[in-house]
Amino acid sequence: MLKPRATRDPLHEPLPFRDALAVWFGQNGRDYPWRRTTDPWAVLVSEVMLQQTQIATVLGRGYYTRFLSLFPDPATLAVAEDEPLLKAWEGLGYYRRARMLRETARAVTAAGGFPDSLDTLQKLPGIGRYTANALRAFAHDRPAAVVDGNVARVLARLLDYHHAVDSPSGLKHLWEVAERLADPHRPRIYNSAIMELGQTFCRPGVPDCLACPVSAFCKTPEPSALPVKTAKPKTERIHTHVLWARDRMGRILLHQEQGKRRQGLWKLPERTPEETADLPEIATRTYGITRFHVTMHIHECADAPAREGESWHPEEAIATLAMPSPYRKAVEALLA
Repeated sequence: MLKPRATRDPLHEPLPFRDALAVWFGQNGRDYPWRRTTDPWAVLVSEVMLQQTQIATVLGRGYYTRFLSLFPDPATLAVAEDEPLLKAWEGLGYYRRARMLRETARAVTAAGGFPDSLDTLQKLPGIGRYTANALRAFAHDRPAAVVDGNVARVLARLLDYHHAVDSPSGLKHLWEVAERLADPHRPRIYNSAIMELGQTFCRPGVPDCLACPVSAFCKTPEPSALPVKTAKPKTERIHTHVLWARDRMGRILLHQEQGKRRQGLWKLPERTPEETADLPEIATRTYGITRFHVTMHIHECADAPAREGESWHPEEAIATLAMPSPYRKAVEALLA
C-alpha cells in the first residue's frame, strides 16, 4: 500500500487539521450511548469501563447500559454493597475499577456533584489526568486534551515519533503535543474524532492511510512501524488445580477470594497438584490474565471438606454470585 505523502504540518496548521477531523467525524462518527449524553456520571462510567476493556465487549454484552440501569447516579452506587457491584461488573475484569468507581461516587455525592476544573477533578479518588480531561471534554465540552492508546498511536504517526510512547518522556511529549493540537472551540467533537480515528483508519498494525481524513498531515513514511513501545515481559505459563465438588444435596463448593485483585468474587476452590494427584481430571480451561497464560485443571471430588473461605452453594444460587469470567464459563459448562 502506498501511503500519501505529507504536505502539511498539524503543529503549524492546527486549524485545518481540526477542521478535517471535525468534517470527517460529523459524517462518519459512530453512535455510542455515551456520546448521546453530557451527564458526567454516565461519561465517567464509560471511561472507567473502557480503560482496559474493548468497546465491543462493553457494548456487545450490555455492560454499560445494565450498569447504569442499576446505578443511575453516584448516590446509588455510593451506598451499594460489594455483591451487587461485583455482579454488575462481572466479566469486565480488573475489579478494582468497580470499587474505585464507588469511591469516586461517594466523594461526588459528599461534594454535592461533579466539579469541572481539572485540579478539582483530579482530587477525586481514581481520577487521573486522562479521566479528568475526558470529563471536561465529553461532559462539559470544555477545552481539554486526551491521550489514550488510540490517540498516542495517531500522534506518533502524525509526527513520525520514534520514542517509546509508554515511557515517561514519551508520554510527556505526547501530552504536550495533544494540548497544542486540541480544539478549544469543539473539544467534544475533536477528542471523539481523534480517538475514533485511532480505532478505525489509524488502527494498530497496518492502517488504512488511503482513506484517512488527515493523511496529508501525517509525516511517517512507515505507519505500521509506529508507535514504538517498551518491551513487555514474556508471557509466563502457569497451571492451577481446582475442585469440582458437590455434596449429597447437589450443592457446589466455592471459595470467596480475599486478595486485592478479585476480592469478594467466588471461584472453584484451589488445591495443590499433590492434593489433586489421585482425583480424576474432568476438564481443563485456558485463559490469559496480564502476563500469564493459565491452564486450569478441574478435578472431580465428592463431598470435599470446606476450608477457610469456602462454603457450599445450591446450584440455583450460582447465577446470582459474582464470579471471574474463566470460572463462570467453567461452572456453566460443568452444570450443562
